[in-house]
Amino acid sequence: MQDGDNKLSGGTGGTALKERVLSGMQPSGLLHVGNLVGALQNWVKLQHHYDCYYFVADWHALTSNYADPAVIKQYSQELVLNFLAAGLDPDKCTVFVQSAIPQHAELYVLLSMITPLGWLQRVPTYKEKQFEIKDKDLDTYGFLGYPVLQSADILAYRAKYVPVGIDQQPHLEFTRELARRFNFLYPGDVMVEPEALLTDYPKVVGLDGRKMSKSYNNCIYLSDTPQEVQTKIRTMMTDPARVRRTDKGDPELSPVYQLHKVFSTQEQQQYVADGCRNASIGCIDCKKIVTTHILTILEPIWARRKELKNSSTLIDIVSAGNARAARVAQESMQLIREAMRL
Repeated sequence: MQDGDNKLSGGTGGTALKERVLSGMQPSGLLHVGNLVGALQNWVKLQHHYDCYYFVADWHALTSNYADPAVIKQYSQELVLNFLAAGLDPDKCTVFVQSAIPQHAELYVLLSMITPLGWLQRVPTYKEKQFEIKDKDLDTYGFLGYPVLQSADILAYRAKYVPVGIDQQPHLEFTRELARRFNFLYPGDVMVEPEALLTDYPKVVGLDGRKMSKSYNNCIYLSDTPQEVQTKIRTMMTDPARVRRTDKGDPELSPVYQLHKVFSTQEQQQYVADGCRNASIGCIDCKKIVTTHILTILEPIWARRKELKNSSTLIDIVSAGNARAARVAQESMQLIREAMRL
């Protein structure tokens, strides 16, 4: 089958002829506004143009949270809730849970047999994460083999595209190399080499000025209340030079202004920047403006979360998505087993 044959059974609502996109997210904590603008909003756009498969990567979460797996189920439910609340439409895309599809694990095992150890040790984030995450033992086979599982996720769906930022391209290249190795070893060119669907992921700063991250506890979460959002932004640091209202400042030194760059209009960004430099507005005014924009984005998500939270609709959507994903993965695995003569 050629790349254009990414139309195995299971496409949603008339999307059978569209090229397939696959992406996933780990349930390693609560989602924040950085996840929203960095991934989810793009996923929502893509579902209108591609045959999109979006999944909860709960097995991936085990690579670092293996000592406390109970929280993964809780975060998985929260993740699906936010997927749908952010605008993913089950009539336009497939939402499923990784662990519900055993073909991921089967392909992971088969691919691990042909993966050179040196490839894994060269993955950029392998040593980086070990250095960054000090409170967990990451000297495990599961953590080392994470890229193989990631490759299995993609290759099991014969995905044509994977949305990534420029800095994530090396991870996708690992999957492409593994697909090429499989096709070299076994006849039929079964594996589809996925291509990067390059996406501009805006950097969202956290409450302390560092990158917004659950591990830094500096996030505005999608599950926060309006009061919590207002309080978090109100207590953020600004330019340290602006001790008094009349002090002139540099907006580039203020984490609040970095939020304006993501959430405010160009006109209001300019207004805030000029007001900071000439002290015509205070830091409280600056914070109120960006708070209004963030609340405007979050309000429809909160409303949808409330509607779905205690509804059986959530379970039905995931069940249907799991069934659809399983059909596609099983068809792929049949081709893979035949190529390997298993």
